[in-house]
Amino acid sequence: MTVPVPKTYKLYVGGKFPRSESGRSYQPAGNPALNVARGSRKDLRDAVQAARAGLAAWSGSTAYLRGQVLYRLAEMLESRREAMQQELLLGGASKAAAGKELDTAIALTIWYAGLCDKVQSLLGSQNAVQGPFFNFSTVEPCGVVGVIAPAAPSLVGTLALVLPLLVGGNAVVALVSEPAPFVGLALGEVCASSDIPAGAINLLSGLRSELAPQFAAHRDIDALLIAGAPDAALTAAAADNCKRVRYCDLPTADWTQAGKLRSLQFVEPFVELKTLWHPVAP
Repeated sequence: MTVPVPKTYKLYVGGKFPRSESGRSYQPAGNPALNVARGSRKDLRDAVQAARAGLAAWSGSTAYLRGQVLYRLAEMLESRREAMQQELLLGGASKAAAGKELDTAIALTIWYAGLCDKVQSLLGSQNAVQGPFFNFSTVEPCGVVGVIAPAAPSLVGTLALVLPLLVGGNAVVALVSEPAPFVGLALGEVCASSDIPAGAINLLSGLRSELAPQFAAHRDIDALLIAGAPDAALTAAAADNCKRVRYCDLPTADWTQAGKLRSLQFVEPFVELKTLWHPVAP
């Protein structure tokens, strides 16, 4: 007799799959039979610590290697197409919509993979200076960035905010869709087999109303990228520790179009330019 093995939806932190330290779970709307780990403030602290540890490995990789790793992520999304579509169906998508969203997610991942080794040319520069020096501005990540993903689309919405941050060499802690967290957490399984260093991306599930203020107030998160309209309370909490904050308030239709989500505007706010001086030999 075949024994059913129901899936348990756990967090993805530091390359591992822990349950919430609080032991809590919640049932997303429309899925009363499914329990999803409900992340806590302590889970967020653990994820930030993992991201800080993983930042060196990811930012220290060459831009070419980061592109190869993200392309591997696209390959794994394609190879797990059926499983990822099932996760999207659980989140309420129709079969046609699930297939289209997965296609958009793969196209988006490939585009950002190709951007990795072009960011320096697009955002950096060689500067004209007085004197016998070469002067260069080079692109550096800003550090650990928190992401609050939109409720929908659950997969593309998460990737659209996470990928540009990874392109810049940042480490990411992302809160996935609250009503449809299944595919966002399954993305951790894809990342685990995509050569992304442990801690470079961390995925939490839970209540946005509970965790978003903790993201804003956490002093070891360097920046925030938040889906939705500007929130005065989150902005004020982030300002207390000089955290840079950007909001991604796109029309609903734009979230379904890869062309609307491919842009340097999601990369540039989360990198910094370091100026290097080098003497010219006489």
